[in-house]
Amino acid sequence: MNADTSSVGVQSAPSADTLQRKHRVLSQGIPSVTDTIADAVVLKDGDLFLICAPDGRLPSGRGHGLGLYYHDCRYLRTYELRLYDTIPTPLGVNVAAGARGSVQLTNPELAGTGAGALPQGSIDLEWDRALDGGWLTLVDTLAIRNWSHQTAELAIGLRFDAGFEDVFIVRGLLDERLGTVDPPEWAPGVLRFSYAGTDGRYRGLTVRLPPMFASTGPGAVAATIRLAPREVQRLELRLAVREADRREDVFGSEPARPRDSGRGSTRGPGTSPWPGGASFGSDSAIVRETLERSLADLRLLRSSLDGQTFIAAGIPWFATLFGRDSLIAGLQLLPHAPEVARDTLRLLARHQADRVDQWRDAAPGKILHELRVGEMARAGTIPHDPYYGSVDATPLFLIVLAEYVAWTGDLALFDELADHVRRALEWIDRYGDADRDGYVEYQSRSEHGLINQGWKDSGDAIVDEDGRIATPPIALVEVQAYVFAAKRAIASLRRRRGDEPGAEQLERQAEELRGRFERDFWLEPLGCYALALEARKRPLGVVSSNVGHALWCGIAAADRAQRVARVLMADEMFSGWGVRTLSERCQGYNPLAYHLGTVWPHDNAFVAAGLARYGFTAQARRIFDAIMDAAMDFDHRRLPELWTGFSRDRYASPIRYPVACHPQAWAAGALPYMLRHLLGLEPSALDHRLRIVRPTLPGLGSWIEVRGLRVADAAVDLRFQRTGGDGAANVEVLEVRGELDIQIGSRAGERRSGS
Repeated sequence: MNADTSSVGVQSAPSADTLQRKHRVLSQGIPSVTDTIADAVVLKDGDLFLICAPDGRLPSGRGHGLGLYYHDCRYLRTYELRLYDTIPTPLGVNVAAGARGSVQLTNPELAGTGAGALPQGSIDLEWDRALDGGWLTLVDTLAIRNWSHQTAELAIGLRFDAGFEDVFIVRGLLDERLGTVDPPEWAPGVLRFSYAGTDGRYRGLTVRLPPMFASTGPGAVAATIRLAPREVQRLELRLAVREADRREDVFGSEPARPRDSGRGSTRGPGTSPWPGGASFGSDSAIVRETLERSLADLRLLRSSLDGQTFIAAGIPWFATLFGRDSLIAGLQLLPHAPEVARDTLRLLARHQADRVDQWRDAAPGKILHELRVGEMARAGTIPHDPYYGSVDATPLFLIVLAEYVAWTGDLALFDELADHVRRALEWIDRYGDADRDGYVEYQSRSEHGLINQGWKDSGDAIVDEDGRIATPPIALVEVQAYVFAAKRAIASLRRRRGDEPGAEQLERQAEELRGRFERDFWLEPLGCYALALEARKRPLGVVSSNVGHALWCGIAAADRAQRVARVLMADEMFSGWGVRTLSERCQGYNPLAYHLGTVWPHDNAFVAAGLARYGFTAQARRIFDAIMDAAMDFDHRRLPELWTGFSRDRYASPIRYPVACHPQAWAAGALPYMLRHLLGLEPSALDHRLRIVRPTLPGLGSWIEVRGLRVADAAVDLRFQRTGGDGAANVEVLEVRGELDIQIGSRAGERRSGS
């Protein structure tokens, strides 16, 4: 991979800046260099999560990302169960809820045991696991049953190892020597691990075991049990993580349990994972169950900070507050839980930058990229406390605020955040556009900062037609579209508050941006907009999925949008499993690279929403159906962060990206968000109105119901019935509760129903 091009002839030695830039390109080209986690089992409750192999193990060794995590620290990296020093055979796994799961195991053939040979399948081990994020505890119950006709004597061994690694070290992005891991301590029934961090904090892991276990070495214990035929014995283990200012406190009393640690409530079939929010029904069980899984995964990713709820970006690498990711998840959840967007906006406003700080890529008014609470951030080794290296979080903050008001009518939040809105707009015009050319650009100044600062933020993500990595400063196509949409949306809200001059100024700026955008980004030979303008305003002449975000925001001219739609749905971009991030025709295309040809569900959701906005509902429906088909192929119908870009014509299943997060926030919200736009739902809570524009059903099922859809203080139940093979649907208003004018038609006012 070459970060820079050189002229033919004698080459000078690369500068320190070039070497550092190449280092960052190589180290940040993928989210992790660990072994695959594609088939890993994930449990989460609050800020505590476990990611383990399908057989329940956390294997020994340092090359994997499995473990028990809390606050950006992997407390436990090894947890192995053995029978006579043999790994049991896995039979199946069940994740009953986000915080609970079980693994079914059996014995391989065991010869020469204390009670004689045991044929394979004689012993049944059910490994039940439950996380409690309030008590910061993993409770494991081993139910061991003897199915043979003879008494079985079993030697059970357990091995633990706690490294207390920061997640950046686990991911392989940094290799810093940090604090001190103490030797394991054993007392009857209790195994303790502790760590003194460079951030002045102590971390501890306590493993409580049944009394028959004895120590067999550092971190290892064993016990022997006898089971009569058909007898069952249950063994309970409790693993508790703690962090404190003093070492003795990490093994102290239980912490006070928060009121809500994020545990999902028990619910019946067909009800929403988000009580009080919109739910989906369909005659297609696949559609119904996949949408419910999507909403349940978003609920699983709930976290809290400063008393505000937000959606963490993804397990295991991004289980924290991200400006861009958490905002998009809040946007996706607006019909189901608008309070999440409200809390996220307040939380990000509280952490809005108020000064120039090159180490953190911060400038006044900027919305954060990522907030970490682990050792490396607290000790100042990395700039993530918080880090502001995101060029799009600030306009997205404004877009989500306006969308929140459109669904809820809550202008009080707009008033509350008015100063933060003003500062965000000032950042866009002053610091985001440092050279005053009318475009928001980025160029990192931080030693550990991201080279690329749009949603495709890996170091090699933004390339030209020859595959060369773009040179900053870079003005991304979608960021200009976000700014356009943000200014128009805030103009509308300012007009509602009687600020006509402020509204007119923003609208004028948006239209001027639209004109520049059409002049500088459109590439006639491609029939598409450029991916970006790099240094010296050179357009990057490659076809990318980013242009679909321009359709989502409405900045594209209608005739050009039609040409963009054709390009996006051509074989070079559409894999059959979704739209690729980069065209196959680009020299930089790689279906295995993080942002250079893979398929991302959230990216496809914005592309589909943009296509639907311009009336290309058949194309939007094709994308929805492709992502739905992909979901059917993943365990539990859980969409991962991304998958590879190999064609459906070549492979009958989407090929996994080995270190993709799952669950991942904006991937989980992709299908509900796309369906909202397919159904044509356009709220205007301040007018007590819901428009339904060009409703279209996906390929599966003949009807879809949306129940409990809230707009302002009203709620409505709707039924969409297929009328033809093209997906066109009739809309039936089943019930309206409260004041709500419902307008149905291809354009507002064509037909009205109910109020």
